[in-house]
Amino acid sequence: MKKIIFLIIYSLLVTNTNAQSFIGAWERNHNSENGEELKSVVIFSDGYQAISTYESKSGKFINSNGGTWKLMGDTMTEKVEFDTNNPDRVGSEVTFKVKITGTTMSIVGTDMEFQRIDDGLPGYLKGAWLMAGRVRDGKKQLRNTSGPRKTMKLLSGKRFQWIAYNTESKKFMGTGGGTYTTKNGVYSENIEFFSRDNSKSGIELEFEYEIIDNEWNHKGFSSKGDPLHEIWKPRL
Repeated sequence: MKKIIFLIIYSLLVTNTNAQSFIGAWERNHNSENGEELKSVVIFSDGYQAISTYESKSGKFINSNGGTWKLMGDTMTEKVEFDTNNPDRVGSEVTFKVKITGTTMSIVGTDMEFQRIDDGLPGYLKGAWLMAGRVRDGKKQLRNTSGPRKTMKLLSGKRFQWIAYNTESKKFMGTGGGTYTTKNGVYSENIEFFSRDNSKSGIELEFEYEIIDNEWNHKGFSSKGDPLHEIWKPRL
């Protein structure tokens, strides 16, 4: 019995260690069927992941999908929460084998190999966050984050992606992403792709940020120039 318990604990520790090695951001440079240079970036946080593909030069958005993930040995299982190419996949589970080294991650049996961009550092805001409300006229207006309608933001050490979607209707509303930094209370984004408007690629935005009672207060102006004060909560 003691031996069995030890083996179970050891297996859990090894699985957790392997899973932690995926945390961060990874990229893959490849070509479309017509020869266009593409970039695919995947972000792994604890329990959640997202991948997006866009044209390297123009930033033109191609597709995105993601949801939850878990790892058992070398087998990864993802539960799809959004998929721009195939909404019917939402709610289904996809299982595949992965191989990882210190600098590369690949999906066994395919030509998909990703290079590590970061390992979650420095990443002061790394993790999965859900839009939990806004502040308007000085009043906090919170919303239920447990429903099917979600706006999620994933951050690694240097990369970010936000996604708006509905797991019940399987509707995808939009996404955008790129690189980010945090310094002296300023959160800066460099947008590399934006599904609603490809011309936003290359725009840099700065926001004030502050963590208050475990809530990320995000203040500034949107890409349209509208003032905003958003409240984000960690996704558990």
